[in-house]
Amino acid sequence: MYANQNETSMKTTLLVVGRTVEPHFITAINDYIQRTKRSLSFEMEVIPELKNTKSLSTEVQKEKEGELILKALQPGDVIVLLDEGGKEMRSIEFADYMKRKMNTVNKRLVFIIGGPYGFSPKVYETAHEKMSLSRMTFSHQMVRLIFVEQLYRAMTILNGGPYHHE
Repeated sequence: MYANQNETSMKTTLLVVGRTVEPHFITAINDYIQRTKRSLSFEMEVIPELKNTKSLSTEVQKEKEGELILKALQPGDVIVLLDEGGKEMRSIEFADYMKRKMNTVNKRLVFIIGGPYGFSPKVYETAHEKMSLSRMTFSHQMVRLIFVEQLYRAMTILNGGPYHHE
């Protein structure tokens, strides 16, 4: 097995704004997280969503969410925003990307899914990379599921598993 947790000190975190509420998404997301943990130190960290946002402009909301995101980060984190303007990859390319990161990242590789209006300028400034899962728009809850499935698929590819077909 290539991607054994003990071989790398890298931890991978998916940082999300607001909890997942749809029961079928929660079940599927948790299933992929558990599967992924067999070959990678991985967790999903939830930043509580803002309360009473009706009176806030979208810019202020992004700013406040941005402050919460930045607070959740640690020195040495490699930060990747899941963003529509980011680099697109095929699953096999994402597996290679994860393999490179496992060999070069010493602390945490943090993927971030922002709130409903995206990221604040400060979060963009802090990020090292941007990645797009698709040109299509998905609900934030669905993006979580797609991401954890792709992370599991990447680990399976690296471990020579039967999950991916060219």
